[in-house]
Amino acid sequence: MGVAELCRKYGMSDCTYYNWKAKYSGLTVSDLRKLRQLKEENGKLKRMDFLSDALADGRKIKVLPIVDDYTHKCHAIEVDTSINGRRVCEVLNRIAMFSGLPEVITIDNGPEFIGKALDAWAYQRGIKLRFIHPGKPVENAYIESFNGKFRDECLNENWFTSLDHARRTIEAWLIDYNNQRPHSSLNYMTPEEFLRQETALNETKNSFL
Repeated sequence: MGVAELCRKYGMSDCTYYNWKAKYSGLTVSDLRKLRQLKEENGKLKRMDFLSDALADGRKIKVLPIVDDYTHKCHAIEVDTSINGRRVCEVLNRIAMFSGLPEVITIDNGPEFIGKALDAWAYQRGIKLRFIHPGKPVENAYIESFNGKFRDECLNENWFTSLDHARRTIEAWLIDYNNQRPHSSLNYMTPEEFLRQETALNETKNSFL
C-alpha cells in the first residue's frame, strides 16, 4: 500500500507519516521491537471508577467512565440509578465487541469491583484486576484526572431533568472528548485521531521489522 493510500485510509496527513518515519528510521530493529512492545503493553491497560450525581427530582445516579491508558480514549460512560457488578461486566462486554479486551484493569475497592461477578468475568477471560490500595487514589491518577474534568465540564454544568436527559448530555460530552479534545500527551491529537494514527503506524512498522 502506498503512502498516500495509507494516509487516506487512516485519516492522517502525509506529514504525520514522514514525521514518524524520520523519528524512528534511525532505530535498530531491536529498538523498534522494544518500542512496539512498550506501546502494546500500555495499550492493554484500562481504568474505571465511579462518580455520583443527582437528577433534578433528587434521585441519585451513578456514572462509570472506562478509559484507555495509552490512547486516553473513553470507551464508555455508563449512567443509571444503580450499577452493580453484573452491569459492569455487561458494559465491558459491550466495549470488547468493538475495541477488544485489555490485559489489566485498574480499579478501586468499591463493592461493584470486589464482588464475585467482576472477579469471575475477569478470571474467565484471563484479565488481571489491579486494585489500588485503600485511600490511595493517586495510584489511579489518570482516571481521577479524567473524572475531575468530566465533573467540572459536564456534571457540574448541567441540571439533569431525567435519567434520559443525563444519558444524552453525558454521551454528547463523551463524543466531544474523544473527537474534539487535543491532548498534549498525544502530540496535540484527539484520542480518536491518535488511535487512527497508531493503527496506521502499526501497519507500516511491519515494513521496518
